[in-house]
Amino acid sequence: MPWDDGIFVERTPATTVTPAAEATPPAERSAPATLAETAALASQAPAPSGPEPASLEDLFVPENTVEPKRRGGRGCLVTLIILLAILGGIVAGGMYVWNTYGTQIAERFGWDGPSDYEPGEATGEAIITIEEGDGGEAISQTLYEAGVTLKPDSFYDHLLDADAIPTFYPGIYRLQQKMTSEAALAALADPANKLENTVALQEGWTVSATLEAASTGLDMPLEELQAAAEDPSAYDVEADSLEGWLFPATYTFDPGVTAEDVIKTMVDRTRESLANAGVAAGDEQRILTVASIVQREGASREDFGMVAQVIYNRLDPEISDTNGLLQMDSTAQFGYRAAHPEAAEQGSVFSSEEQLNDPNPWNTYVHPGLPVGPIANPGDEAIQAAQQPTEGGWQYFVTVNLETGETLFAETYAEQQQNEAQLHAWCADNPDHGGCGG
Repeated sequence: MPWDDGIFVERTPATTVTPAAEATPPAERSAPATLAETAALASQAPAPSGPEPASLEDLFVPENTVEPKRRGGRGCLVTLIILLAILGGIVAGGMYVWNTYGTQIAERFGWDGPSDYEPGEATGEAIITIEEGDGGEAISQTLYEAGVTLKPDSFYDHLLDADAIPTFYPGIYRLQQKMTSEAALAALADPANKLENTVALQEGWTVSATLEAASTGLDMPLEELQAAAEDPSAYDVEADSLEGWLFPATYTFDPGVTAEDVIKTMVDRTRESLANAGVAAGDEQRILTVASIVQREGASREDFGMVAQVIYNRLDPEISDTNGLLQMDSTAQFGYRAAHPEAAEQGSVFSSEEQLNDPNPWNTYVHPGLPVGPIANPGDEAIQAAQQPTEGGWQYFVTVNLETGETLFAETYAEQQQNEAQLHAWCADNPDHGGCGG
């Protein structure tokens, strides 16, 4: 999966128990806390002779109203209470509307700032990939994530405003960061910006996804690349597969390049990353296995070092309370797909019971220790984290906001359960998010 929620030992959905509100007598409070208390205090004030209203509603009964000549007394208080109730309702309603629709309102009236970068701000370089079938909305999101445009819908809004219906061709394009949407559209239409014999590989992709992308980018038969990657020993890799060894980067090859040359270039780049991280000879496969889990589990690069430390802590019998079980959802899901190629891809961060209980050798819910090998191709940051983790006593972590990637780490299972409850609450508020199964 694109990124997991971390370690889920408890599979039963968490429930939140709300304690009963304290019954604090109004006399012990410095000021009335609710409109009902305001009305109650008002009923205690000196009043003309006659029956006292029993509730706020009773103030509107004719016999309890005050004659016009006495408006300076109880009538003013009644009027004030009514006005406060009305104003309170308006404020509460306004806050609800803003909290619910504030983003849309701000966008509609232009209160959320500029919708595009200014001309002349463009700088640096950005490489983007347009996939087969991508339309304006998908490309708009891609441009935003690459830092080309200011907002996720900047480019798409420009297409609508300009009434433009361009044809987008799949491929890899070299653009700049901080471009206007108009300039980005012109750049995508310029053949000079389309990179030939180029493939852009993302971190966390499997060997299968990597070879498919290389086939498309290089216009090379997939069967040739699969055959070239079949024997790891041809590239001096002592492993059963090249999983973890095809480094994620952007490559440009000369015309006439062979499939073997493509695979060798990726493997050599992985060796370069391992050497830069200080990985000792003979320890490459272990580090790549840890790094691949870090790559798939870490919601942000800032957390990679802590995720790596959780892995090592759970493998340490003097620290771990999990009997050496890593219990990483990424390994369970990868292993299940490896054992069941017909299984559909799952976007949810929650693993199914079938995935958790499948006995495949990658499933760290079933087998203690590291999985049999890497589960994806890690990048430089993940390899560095696996080699030099951040020190700490954490044994658990969970991403509690699937939009921002906010991740909480815990040393005890009790803390983890509280953190997991936050994820369940977030998914309850965002049921349509793909990571929640929506």
